[in-house]
Amino acid sequence: MDADVKTIRAGAAAADKLGFLLPQQQALIHERGWLKMLAPQAAGGAQMPLPQAVRLEEAIAEADGSVGWVVTLCAGAGWFAGFLPPETARDIIATPNVCLAGSGAPTGFADREGDGYRITGRWEIASGAPMATHFTLNAILREGGVPPDGASVRAFVVPAAQVVVEPTWASFGMRGTASHSYRIEGAWVPASHCFTIDPACATAPGTLYRFPFMLLAWVTLAANMSGMARHFLQLAGAVVGARRQQPAGAQEALARAVMALEGARERVYALLDQAWAQAQGEGAAVDEALDAQLRAASMALVVAARRAVGDIYPYCGLRAAQEDSDINRVWRDFHTAGQHALFCP
Repeated sequence: MDADVKTIRAGAAAADKLGFLLPQQQALIHERGWLKMLAPQAAGGAQMPLPQAVRLEEAIAEADGSVGWVVTLCAGAGWFAGFLPPETARDIIATPNVCLAGSGAPTGFADREGDGYRITGRWEIASGAPMATHFTLNAILREGGVPPDGASVRAFVVPAAQVVVEPTWASFGMRGTASHSYRIEGAWVPASHCFTIDPACATAPGTLYRFPFMLLAWVTLAANMSGMARHFLQLAGAVVGARRQQPAGAQEALARAVMALEGARERVYALLDQAWAQAQGEGAAVDEALDAQLRAASMALVVAARRAVGDIYPYCGLRAAQEDSDINRVWRDFHTAGQHALFCP
């Protein structure tokens, strides 16, 4: 992983300035197969055990927030292949340099037409949009142009050739994710491109596709926050140490921040390993109590990461406020990622 971290970080500042991942960063992502880590083995994916995948995603986010976020969100969309018809999943995952980007908001419509659906709408914040070969989305089903009573929402995957990306991402951080909007104007897709994210509807066998989707989202995104916070604290140690006048109490505060963050991480990973073990076995599932514990621990990790970064930033001086510094970029990335709807009340 050390060589990968070097490659990722070598392009981090340029990717931040240009607004998307550099070709060498994208090439590394595809070479390592990170975007297929959660896709079914039968479809050509790695079907990596979730605890292993989360630890890897945290390590990538620690290398660089934008790369980690794109990998996590797009690999997460690749997980949806476990709910598609097997032949469709194989065709999609076999796409050269496959990358699934998307949005979960149901801001479009799907009209039944023949053996498929005609999709129209606009969706926001699709991380990794410029490298996407496919887009996933939620749409409200309609019959004759009218949503039925109690409108039903279904998930779809649409080839990028049928999608128009709109360059709307202008955040002060996570610039390299290029989390742009996209629209679809009457694209027809076969019914095989429609899927339901529910363990009962999984088309691929294995624990990974019985694991609750929202719990998977919590742990993977919290791990990204943890990775970025760890990177910040590492940089902060060097920045504080290089100051001509050492701020009183800085080293003690840094040690406390590291200890608190590591304790919160250990709690999440212990519960994640427990939840994964509980979900293994035919018909097994994560029970409600453990699900709630792991969600709470994930949020506690985010809170610990926020506190650590917030407590240490003032000790870093003006260097941390300079936009072209590594520590400032990591600080901006961290606070931008922390605005994800999952973490905001």
